[in-house]
Amino acid sequence: MLTNAIKTSKYNLFTFLPLNLFEQFQRIANAYFLFLLVLQVIPEISSLSWFTTVVPLVLVLSVTAAKDATDDIVSTFKTYNTFCFWSLFPVRLRSEKWMDVQVGDIIKLENNQFVTADLLLLSSSEPLNLVYIETAELDGETNLKVRQALPVTGDLGDDIEKLADFNGEVRCEPPNNRLDRFTGTLTFAGQKYSLDNEKILLRGCTLRNTEWCFGLVLFGGPETKLMQNCGKSTFKRTSIDRLMNVLVLCIFGFLAIMCTVLAIGNWFWEVREGSQFTVFLPRQDGNDAAFSAFLTFWSYVIILNTVVPISLYVSVEIIRLGNSFYIDWDRKMYYARNDTPAEARTTTLNEELGQIKYVFSDKTGTLTQNIMTFNKCSINGKSYGKIQDLAVVRVDFSFNPLADPRFVFHDHALVEAVKLENPEVHAFFRLLALCHTVMAEEKTEGDLFYQAQSPDEGALVTAARNFGFVFRSRTPDSVSIVEMGQQRSYELLAILDFNNIRKRMSVIVRSPEGKLSLFCKGADTIIYERLHQSCSKLMDVTTEHLNEFAGEGLRTLALAYKDLDEEYFDQWKQRHHEASTALDDRESKLDQLYEEIEKDLLLLGATAIEDKLQDGVPQTIEQLSKADIKIWVLTGDKQETAENIGYSCNLLREEMNEIFIISGNSPEDVREELRSEQVLRKLTSVKGVKAITDEVVNGEYGLVISGHSLAYALERSMELEFLRTACMCKSVICCRVTPLQKAQVVELVKKYKQVVTLAIGDGANDVSMIKAAHIGVGISGQEGMQAVLSSDYSFAQFRFLQRLLLVHGRWSYLRMCKFLRYFFYKNFTFTFVHFWYAFFCGFSAQTVYDEWFITLYNLVYTALPVLGMSLFDQDVNDAWSMQHPQLYVPGQLNLYFSKRSFFKCALHSCYSSLVLFFLPYAAMHDTVRDDGKDVADYQSFALLTQTCLLFAVSIQLGFEMAYWTAVNTFFVLGSLAMYFAVTFAMYSNGMFLMLPSAFSFIGTARNSLNQPNIWLTILLTSTLCVLPVVTYRFLLIQLCPTINDKVRQAKAKLPTPPRPTRIRRTSSRRSGYAFSHAQGYGDLVMSGRYLRRPAVSRSSGFAHTGRATTGFSPMGRSAGYSPTGRPQNVKVPDVQVTSLQMYRTITD
Repeated sequence: MLTNAIKTSKYNLFTFLPLNLFEQFQRIANAYFLFLLVLQVIPEISSLSWFTTVVPLVLVLSVTAAKDATDDIVSTFKTYNTFCFWSLFPVRLRSEKWMDVQVGDIIKLENNQFVTADLLLLSSSEPLNLVYIETAELDGETNLKVRQALPVTGDLGDDIEKLADFNGEVRCEPPNNRLDRFTGTLTFAGQKYSLDNEKILLRGCTLRNTEWCFGLVLFGGPETKLMQNCGKSTFKRTSIDRLMNVLVLCIFGFLAIMCTVLAIGNWFWEVREGSQFTVFLPRQDGNDAAFSAFLTFWSYVIILNTVVPISLYVSVEIIRLGNSFYIDWDRKMYYARNDTPAEARTTTLNEELGQIKYVFSDKTGTLTQNIMTFNKCSINGKSYGKIQDLAVVRVDFSFNPLADPRFVFHDHALVEAVKLENPEVHAFFRLLALCHTVMAEEKTEGDLFYQAQSPDEGALVTAARNFGFVFRSRTPDSVSIVEMGQQRSYELLAILDFNNIRKRMSVIVRSPEGKLSLFCKGADTIIYERLHQSCSKLMDVTTEHLNEFAGEGLRTLALAYKDLDEEYFDQWKQRHHEASTALDDRESKLDQLYEEIEKDLLLLGATAIEDKLQDGVPQTIEQLSKADIKIWVLTGDKQETAENIGYSCNLLREEMNEIFIISGNSPEDVREELRSEQVLRKLTSVKGVKAITDEVVNGEYGLVISGHSLAYALERSMELEFLRTACMCKSVICCRVTPLQKAQVVELVKKYKQVVTLAIGDGANDVSMIKAAHIGVGISGQEGMQAVLSSDYSFAQFRFLQRLLLVHGRWSYLRMCKFLRYFFYKNFTFTFVHFWYAFFCGFSAQTVYDEWFITLYNLVYTALPVLGMSLFDQDVNDAWSMQHPQLYVPGQLNLYFSKRSFFKCALHSCYSSLVLFFLPYAAMHDTVRDDGKDVADYQSFALLTQTCLLFAVSIQLGFEMAYWTAVNTFFVLGSLAMYFAVTFAMYSNGMFLMLPSAFSFIGTARNSLNQPNIWLTILLTSTLCVLPVVTYRFLLIQLCPTINDKVRQAKAKLPTPPRPTRIRRTSSRRSGYAFSHAQGYGDLVMSGRYLRRPAVSRSSGFAHTGRATTGFSPMGRSAGYSPTGRPQNVKVPDVQVTSLQMYRTITD
């Protein structure tokens, strides 16, 4: 039976060895070395022992396997598997781990517990069997949602015996990834009941404000909807890895050509010259020239195999591991508040961080903190909240025993106005305390907890609470508040709810004195259209304040009210009842009634709420944009909210030529919007379907597309049109998208754009796109750890992405490219000398170097210097990298290592090998020592050639390094010293006497290296090898300098880090806070289904007044913003103050 255990690892105990070996042998070089091993066991071919290949190959495979196993263990998902819960077994509750849950179990959840299986809600502790859940890990929204059990199961309550006897049968849809839909039936007690999404608790939800609930497990483990959206773990390989495979194939082809040329040469030599040696070296039976050439081919395959040395892959793994440690150790990416360091959860993708072109980001918890704060307000023409002096202490709310201690405000003028009983200020906060759909929970006296359907609405009610107007409780027909210490109850007669068209919310209440009033809040332009003419001057001043607030990126809202006539309201209520029960054109009739009553309003003022971004988000996005990195926001939140954040974090800007909105509800509508004349007039169409290249567009554009439109845009027939439009926009925001759609967008860009992608998120709803992107980054946020556990890199704040890419990513890419260029250069040069020597040794497969030099060349003499460069080199330091984001662009264009640079490296090696062979050959031809003895022997030539080679590659390494450290210097000079020490030791008399066959170069070092002409040859050879490099680089810097050259020349000292400043923008765009609302909360409040048990008894208790009324039906979900003009910043003298009918405070 399927269990509820889940994992994010790639391997298990049984699949690790075959899967890991399969993955490693996808590297063509590893397969090549395995082939070499087979050749080396054939004695007629190999002149080297088989263990010379077996040992390094096994070592490489073992080290890589150990590293992969470690990475996989780190990513294994253990947290949720070990959560404990209460399970019904058989007539009692017992504690078990979540991983042991099975379909059909009945389990008990308690408040704040994480739901880790898909459950059918059976019963709960709340009235009408409601539960409140947070779905942040599913859709990124932290506003709570309501689920309700069937009445027939709700009657089971928490009776263990009844629950144990429950024998219902559930038939439902098979496992799927649709988070917004569930279809099924429950058969119980002979009756069949319909099941939908409102009765299901999905894995990823968190139970809130509900003491307990019972649920029946429907799906567990990988069959849950959340895990169906997570996608599969894939083997991620860098673009350099993929390029290496192509280059290795090219090298193999070139190796085959070289071996073929040498084999043909051997055939010619055997035919023309070899017959002369058969007298004293007779051939074996049947071995003619052709067979000799055949054997020679395979012998040279073994000798020339150093063009792809196995040490290359060992070095690559060490470099990646070292650069991963730099990320782990970076204190500038450490978040002290949560004690969270950055973590490289994989060690194989570091250089890919230096090539990112597209970043796909979640919004909630990634860009934002999802914390709304009451920042500023304008009341009756006066602005509050400005802080002229940063040293001003926060306002003391000790006068209010019910104030929220976490609320911070610095403008003392506003609290003084409240204390002085300014009537306009009191009316302002009274509106905020009454006009909302917030629920209050008070478990202990004075300890209020607001259950807001959106965090911004909670911020407004909390602000009213702190300034003395405390929302205390509500019933379906009343709202109880405490006004400056006095409890008052207002009769709630109607809630005119938000929707996308209205962009406002109103409540109609009757005060304790019997006065009827309508309180309204909404988008400023919508409210302005409904104001009384007497408010014109006040409106001008408030507009000036609104422009100022919006320019700071705050979410603004206008407040207004009007007094109602009792007789008129009775007639309006009757007409509303008729309209709400009409069968035809119901919504338009209700709209007309709402329009009728919401006019001739009197303006009170405006609020400004800050949707807190994470620290440094606007600056990070600005820097990444300068690095030519395109950022797409993929969020499950509403369009208006996503747009707001887009403007706040500089993703969308007022300076953009246009922002395209794609919101069609059918394939035809979406296609029409994508093909619209407006879009085509701005954007040039792109031909071809294999790949879409970037085109230059005049101006900057943004694109916003909703989730239902995106579903059509991602269809095969339309995906290219969507992608080519989106790719020409500076920024893209996809809202109301499902986790699977996030992954589909990433896959679409990967499919048609030859670029490297990165996805960053903090919730379980981001796992699918994190796995789909080339690089996945998890943020240790408020939405659990599943995104982190599925990611390749993790840290605590979005701003650290800038340092991860511009510093660590760029350095890792630059170091890896330098390493590969130099490694191929030194090994090609080493190998090509063998090729030239073959023409002078009868193509006999004799090596030009001493066998010990061949063994130690890559292992000892050149290993540490190149590793030192690859671990410590910097073209510019981290401060310059951050200050000049343009330095990142070459990585996106693969300018540092590509096929072109590889072939340039090969040509350079070919030239160097010619110099290294023919110059020593010419220098030693017919040469004698200064004492007259012959020096032109094979051993002396081999020593001279290998010494020249080591000096040449060491000097070349010095030119490659841009940042010399003590470690690098020690490695370079130490390797040369090691060469001479080992050479003199192995060529000594003592070693020859111990093993004559292994150390045959007796006395060669001391006999050759004491001759001046030998050192002159070394100097000339080294100079000729590096002279073209020096000349080329000098001309390049003078005639065509790169961005790196320009920065290094312009900077003579460490730049002063720019002082962080708040980005201030001027905006004509303003928005209300109501975007986060869902449809129908007005109806929910008025119906009483949402209400909890009565609050605890309070010492200042009072009796509710008023009569019950019929609730009014809502009209949809929350509203958006509306653009408005920007007046000049001029003072308007003699503002006409709106007269207000104030309520007399009475004690109930």
